[in-house]
Amino acid sequence: MTSSPTRPRRRTRRRGPVTPYAFLVAPLAFLVVFTYIPVANMFWYSVTSWDGLSPSKEFVGLDNYVEIFTRPELFGVLKVSIYYIGASVVQIVLALYFATILSFNTRLRNLFKGVIFFPYLINGVAIGMIFLFFFQPGGTLDSALGAVGLGGLQQQWLGNPDVVNYSLAGTSIWRYLGLNFVLFLGAIQSIPAHLYEAAELDGAGRWAQFRYIIMPGIRPVVGLSFILAISGSLSVFEIPFIMTGGANESETFVIQTVNMAFKYYKFGLASAMAVVLLVIILLVTWLQRRVAPDEKVTLS
Repeated sequence: MTSSPTRPRRRTRRRGPVTPYAFLVAPLAFLVVFTYIPVANMFWYSVTSWDGLSPSKEFVGLDNYVEIFTRPELFGVLKVSIYYIGASVVQIVLALYFATILSFNTRLRNLFKGVIFFPYLINGVAIGMIFLFFFQPGGTLDSALGAVGLGGLQQQWLGNPDVVNYSLAGTSIWRYLGLNFVLFLGAIQSIPAHLYEAAELDGAGRWAQFRYIIMPGIRPVVGLSFILAISGSLSVFEIPFIMTGGANESETFVIQTVNMAFKYYKFGLASAMAVVLLVIILLVTWLQRRVAPDEKVTLS
């Protein structure tokens, strides 16, 4: 009786605890080089009087921060953000409404999804140019108002200081509506379908389903959208810079910061303004999380 030859055992390589960290080296390196180091440099520049050109940087301590809070024209432009905060609330409400409607069986819902999300895909410069023609005297908006008999409402939409910020905020609603719409739609579609079926068997209508199923299920996403909306409203730059350049009382805090750095060559003061804006955004986010914390909702 012959014994069968023994097969060589395969050596199995055990993945050590080093493997996951090896995959994190590259992204962490990019994060440190392109985020944390520039932020640290910004803090350093904020306590100097550097002009952006001189090889030497004179340390001035907190003088730049004192100048920000003692010059009303520097800190006062934050009031423009109120228009964009109001527009963000309108934008979130509209996005939630459309996401709720299109989450149910609606005719041509895929077409409407594309139509709502499409503006977010357009470049900000292109949007600024489009709405420049839309708001110009005798442009698209004036022509539409005249066609429906509302010609008396025609005015300088970007030239009137009382109206310009409403026009710019409306442009922001049109552009960023699709982003919140997609976030809400994805959150709504992640809710188990049997909850809707059970609600319909119990006689619950659409409003009851929205109130007791959809809103509790997407509350964390709504909270995230409000945080992004407030931080974005405080740091608006692209649309007002392209459309008005900050003229007619439409200058935002970020536009003023950019002008301070690249127009007046006061990089130290501009860095201090950026630090102040960062602190304000972090403070507002912290307050929002404290006032309206996310509740853990279990849907089963």
